Amino acid sequence: QVQLVESGGGLVEAGGSLRLSCAASGGTFKNYGVGWFREAPGEEREWVAVIGWNDGSTYYTDSVKGRFNISRDNAENTVYLQMNGLKAEETGVYYCNNNPRTYGTSWYPFGSWGQGTQVTVSS
Repeated sequence: QVQLVESGGGLVEAGGSLRLSCAASGGTFKNYGVGWFREAPGEEREWVAVIGWNDGSTYYTDSVKGRFNISRDNAENTVYLQMNGLKAEETGVYYCNNNPRTYGTSWYPFGSWGQGTQVTVSS
């Protein structure tokens, strides 16, 4: 079974940047998209960005469009989330999921989770 490992979180000031990584071990991301989800304190986990595996199509929740960029490295079995212009309300634990599916305009997780990486944005 594929295991996911997120990394790259940390403490950053508002307006700053972080680059998150999601690495797959024991398997690959082949044939499935990968999504980044955020769980803010006291709130439900919600999708942030998704990348399709076959054609590399990308999808972003409205609040991060133009600031976040999801990308992948097939050879390294790694998906990245470049986050620029971070806001305090984007503080939370960021998780990747290896089988997100879309219903309407949102994405939902159907695959495995990693342990998450904490992102804290100070205002």
